[in-house]
Amino acid sequence: MKVNFKKRLTDSKKTKSRHNRRVFGAAFLAIIALVFLLFVCRFSYIAINGHVKNVNLKAIAADKYLKTSVIPAQRGNIYDATGNVIAEDAHSYTVYAVLNKTFVDAKGKPLYVTDKDKVADVLSKNLKISRSKVLKYLNPKENAYQVEFGSAGRNLSLAQKDNIEKAKLKGIYFNQTPSRLYPNGVFASHEVGLAQPANNNENDPNNKLVGIMGIEKYFNKQLTGKNGHVESKRDNFGYNLNGSVVKTKAQNGDNVYLTLDSQLETYLETLTSKVQKIADPKELNAVVMDAKTGQILAVTQRPSFNPMTRKGLDKMWRDALVADTYEPGSVMKILTLSAAINTGHYNPNELYDSGSIRVGDSVIKDWQTSGWGVIPLKQAFPRSSNVGMIRIEQDMGAQTWFHYMRKFGLGKKTGIQLPGEEAGSIQFKRPVDQAVTSFGQGVNVTMVQMLQAVSAVANNGTMMQPQIVSKIVNPNTGKTTFYKPKVVGHPITPDTAKQVRSAMQEVVNDSYGTGRAYKIPGQQVAVKTGTAQIANPNGGGYLTGDKNYLFSVMGIAPANNPRYMVYITMKQPQNFYDNDTSATKTLALIFNPLMQHLLTATNNSNKQVSEVTMPSVVNKSTSDAEKLLTKKGLTVSTIGTGNTIVQQLPLAGESLLKQQRVLLLTNGAMTMPDTKGWSKDDVMKLSEITGAPIKINGDGYVVSQSLKPGALMKSADQITITLKQPD
Repeated sequence: MKVNFKKRLTDSKKTKSRHNRRVFGAAFLAIIALVFLLFVCRFSYIAINGHVKNVNLKAIAADKYLKTSVIPAQRGNIYDATGNVIAEDAHSYTVYAVLNKTFVDAKGKPLYVTDKDKVADVLSKNLKISRSKVLKYLNPKENAYQVEFGSAGRNLSLAQKDNIEKAKLKGIYFNQTPSRLYPNGVFASHEVGLAQPANNNENDPNNKLVGIMGIEKYFNKQLTGKNGHVESKRDNFGYNLNGSVVKTKAQNGDNVYLTLDSQLETYLETLTSKVQKIADPKELNAVVMDAKTGQILAVTQRPSFNPMTRKGLDKMWRDALVADTYEPGSVMKILTLSAAINTGHYNPNELYDSGSIRVGDSVIKDWQTSGWGVIPLKQAFPRSSNVGMIRIEQDMGAQTWFHYMRKFGLGKKTGIQLPGEEAGSIQFKRPVDQAVTSFGQGVNVTMVQMLQAVSAVANNGTMMQPQIVSKIVNPNTGKTTFYKPKVVGHPITPDTAKQVRSAMQEVVNDSYGTGRAYKIPGQQVAVKTGTAQIANPNGGGYLTGDKNYLFSVMGIAPANNPRYMVYITMKQPQNFYDNDTSATKTLALIFNPLMQHLLTATNNSNKQVSEVTMPSVVNKSTSDAEKLLTKKGLTVSTIGTGNTIVQQLPLAGESLLKQQRVLLLTNGAMTMPDTKGWSKDDVMKLSEITGAPIKINGDGYVVSQSLKPGALMKSADQITITLKQPD
């Protein structure tokens, strides 16, 4: 049999080729299957997780097909006791200039700054910035796409923005940011507080206002609203799909009502500013409290600040009412006498040798170091004798006295609705420490603690917690949370309180009383004066010199049925009114007219025919406001070039005599009025409403002013106004 090797070889090759093709095909199919499997796994992973290389595909899709816009919630308003606005929401603006010449419209027309000189002219007229400085910003050393104008270009009002926009400047634009409007200017500023945007991103729709001090901070959670939003689905072309819009309403923040009386607060601010200018103290504080309820009716401090401009904020951040501790001095004797009478350890007819007393290794003297000879203990209080108070404390016993200081709430916080409250302290280890606390040394208190403690004397033994908030109202539901007067103790009996008030009247009425300057004709006033040494911050002991004291007065009126408490402290005055180094005449410039105002308002329920009630003209047109007030018989002085009233003094609700001057601030540039013939009080109101640096020379009525009427007030570093008494 003949074998065809050639044919076999050919068949073998064909078989091998088919096998190779099968292997290759199988491998190819396997690779395709593997790739397909990988794609399936990858797509599954992407579908489940929605991310590729840290890119959120779901977010991109949502952004394309789901539109969401924020409905900003309003921050709650802050009102006074009668519903006058103290703080409310507004918007401020930041101006910026685009310099880059690539910024053009669709037709190639420039949208950048083309006339720098014109921009400089307009901005310098409407902002607190010079023309040369504007040009410096517009010509940066390095290329910049856009520039801002420092602090002068931020926090602009709507009126400023409108005035700039009227000039139709190329390349000038504005960013809007949430802001807070405080229409009253300097007005219990540290207690009301401040709110500011949470961040500096002007394009953040969720950028909310956050309270950083005062009521704004303490009630930030309640004041802050909850933003709403609108969601809608879109097609490929960006149009909303029918029926896809879902709207969630914004929940506005709660409104907070304070116990402050706007009329009284404004009056207190005016009186305090007057004494600040006369005495130039390092610190000056004043409070009015309702003795029966503990409600704070008015409160202020110097230095203070204008929350609209923040001018003065750098001088004092702390709220002195609650955060500053100090040795109260002789005002403490109110509590010493109260404790002694209440425990039966006070013998008013007991005689003692005044002038000095030895306690351990220390000799303690009266303020009149020679004393008054041998006198009865009943004279120790009106004379403000330290030696007499030590005798009373020793008769009472140190532990009894310490127990009463605790009963009066010293050494612990009152719980008033303000942030940053301090508890104070009592130094009570050595006999000399125990002795000096009887006249207010070695014990550190806050003003609000002293008001709470002395309220027991004013309120017939019942001690009231000081309060500055009356209620909180939810504007969305109407739910109201009330802060009712709160009794925090009964440290003394009604009879003890009555006896102490009688002793406080002797301070005013007796020939040897230290508070004769506080006597108000026709009124029953109970008073205790205080002159406290100031601890040396650079070492032990106390500061020396006539001016290195904390002077104070605590007053209660009417003495027989107290309604009001007034507490004033003044630290290190540089000048004394009428050369009175005891400072009683200086503090009387606040105390007497303030207390007279309070008592007159209480006693005279019938208004005089010649009085008118000041209406609110804020947000009215300038012409309408002037017509309304003139018709009521008031003298109107308008400040500024605007057509809308943004601020007024006096405030709405105040009682005014006919022909009394009313100041109106418009939304335009602040221009200097003609002040000739104005009273000093009118000039002080001008300074308050404008925030302008005004120096007042003399007394009486204005005879000249350094800045011409009609000139821009910001053009002068200081405005000097001279007054003279009429011949």
